[in-house]
Amino acid sequence: MDDYPISHSAMKMSVTSRGAYDRITKRKLTCLIGVIGALILTFFVDVITGPAWLSMNEVIQGIFWPDSSDPMVSVIVWVIRLPVALMAIAVGAALGVAGAEMQTILGNPLASPYTLGISGAAGFGASLAMVLGVGVVPYAEEFLVPLNAFIFSLISCMTIYLLAQGRKNQTETIILVGIALLFLFNALVALLQYMASENQLQAVVFWLFGSLMKATWPKLAIVTTVLILLIPMFAKDAWKLTALRLGDSKAQSLGIDVRKLRLKVFLSISLITATAVCFVGTIGFVGLVAPHISRMLVGEDQRFFLPLSALSGALLLSAASVGSKMLIPGSIFPIGIITSFIGVPFFIALILTRKEGHW
Repeated sequence: MDDYPISHSAMKMSVTSRGAYDRITKRKLTCLIGVIGALILTFFVDVITGPAWLSMNEVIQGIFWPDSSDPMVSVIVWVIRLPVALMAIAVGAALGVAGAEMQTILGNPLASPYTLGISGAAGFGASLAMVLGVGVVPYAEEFLVPLNAFIFSLISCMTIYLLAQGRKNQTETIILVGIALLFLFNALVALLQYMASENQLQAVVFWLFGSLMKATWPKLAIVTTVLILLIPMFAKDAWKLTALRLGDSKAQSLGIDVRKLRLKVFLSISLITATAVCFVGTIGFVGLVAPHISRMLVGEDQRFFLPLSALSGALLLSAASVGSKMLIPGSIFPIGIITSFIGVPFFIALILTRKEGHW
């Protein structure tokens, strides 16, 4: 009989805990649904806006019933607007995921593809192709710029990881080497700009600003394919990545091979980042801000943190794409400038209003 009150109390506590867990899960799902709704809205606004404004009815008819819509509208929607709007979502998602997992494996809130010099390496590779005509892959003149950007991004990532191998404080070494490479590649890009002709300099600067205007369906297919292949791998290791936030020693006590996990995730991040930036140029702050938004909304649980980081990155870049066309009617600003305008004050606001425990 003495055991009954204890059992009843334990059962009541279990029911209460279960109720609290369900409420938290419901709130996280609500956040995901809210961001998806906002992303759908910005996507349609992105397709509507431009030098030639379209109505919502024209856009919907042009997307879903192109045969019955005005031929000019169909061309504008399918050839010009849709690749750009969808590329903004795909690249934003890629940078959001890359930033989220980079911050997770390194345990540093400032880690992102931009701050670790990966985007800088892509900029140097592209500048090398535009100024000197030097390509890493021979007989690929048509894809010289994106291939150079892609390969130099991968080289940068491999250099960072190889230099950190065997070090006692591996994560700190990765961050410091990444920052050093960022300054190195920025200096090399400045040297190439100094050597460039007027037309070459204009091309380099435009690429470094970041732009979605050269988005095409084949490029979109490549970025989307990489995301589809790698995001399920992150989802499979979700519990391991969540445990890694508790620290290396606790993760190892749960049977996780921390070094192998960190290597696998870092290589995947490298591939995602290189694929994204090689087509659209240097875009900062998305990979830094999107994970912080997600962390404040749903915490560190990778089951929610990973998809929300992808959605937040997509939403930020899609909103920046809209802003680049609406800032001055008839003109389209480089997307990298707009992300900085949006990202800097937003990131400062996050720092000033963040609660203890997010890091």
